[in-house]
Amino acid sequence: MELRFILKQLILPPGGLMLLILLAWLLWAWAGRPRLAALCLTSGLGGLWLLSLPVVMEWSARLLEREPALAEGQWPGLAQRAEVIVVLGSGREEADPAWGSDQPSGAAIERLRYAARLHRASGLPVLISGGLHYGQPPSEAAMMAEVLRRDFAVPTRWQEERSRTTWENAQFSAELLKAQGVSRVVLVTQAAHMPRSRWCFERAGLEVVAAPLGFLGVPNERPLGGWLPEGKALWQNTRLLNEAAGLLVYPLIYRGE
Repeated sequence: MELRFILKQLILPPGGLMLLILLAWLLWAWAGRPRLAALCLTSGLGGLWLLSLPVVMEWSARLLEREPALAEGQWPGLAQRAEVIVVLGSGREEADPAWGSDQPSGAAIERLRYAARLHRASGLPVLISGGLHYGQPPSEAAMMAEVLRRDFAVPTRWQEERSRTTWENAQFSAELLKAQGVSRVVLVTQAAHMPRSRWCFERAGLEVVAAPLGFLGVPNERPLGGWLPEGKALWQNTRLLNEAAGLLVYPLIYRGE
C-alpha cells in the first residue's frame, strides 16, 4: 500500500511535473538533447503554472462536480429515502500538539459537520468509514467518531475501520450494513469525490442518496478573476486531478469485481 502511495505522489502533480523539470536538466546537461530538454522544461513549468491558477481549479471542478447539493428543505425527508448516513474518511493530521494526538483532516471535519446537521434534521444513524493510515492506529473512523461525539454531540452507530481506498470504503461498509438489513444510504463526501464514491457504493449493491459538500466549481472570487498563481489552487487542482484519474482507473481495476 505504501508503494502505491509513493508512485501516486511521483506521477501526479506536483511530483510528476517536477520530475519533468529534472528530466529536462538531465537531457540538457548529460544527453545533449536541447530540444527535448526544452519540451520537458516547458511542460513541467507550464503544468505547474496552470495548476496554480484558481480559474483552472474552478473550471476543472465544474467538470467533476456532477451531483447537485441537497437543499436544506430536503433534509427532514431523508428518513423516507435512506436508512443511514455514511461519512467517508479523508486522511488525518499527524500528532497535532494542540490536541495531543492525530486528528481528522480539515476535509474530514467538514464532512462530519455536514453529517451532524443531516442527522439532526433526519434522525438517521451514522456510519463512518475509514481504516488505518499507513497501518498506524487509531483508525480514521475511530478518530472521526470521537470528534463527532465530543464536538457535535452526535453518536456513531457503526465504524468501518478496515478500508484504505474509496473502493474499500464501499465494499466494507456494504458488508457491515447488509448484515443489518440496510441497503439505502445517504453518502457524505466532497462534491468532486462524489462521482467516484457513488460508483463504488452502487457497485457494492447499495442505493445512494448523494449529499455532496465542499463545492469548488463556484466563482473563485480571487483577484483578477483567478488568473494569478496561488499555492492553495495548486493543492486543490492536484486533488481534482486525482479524482479525474480515479474515475478513469477505477472501472478498469474493478471491472471484474
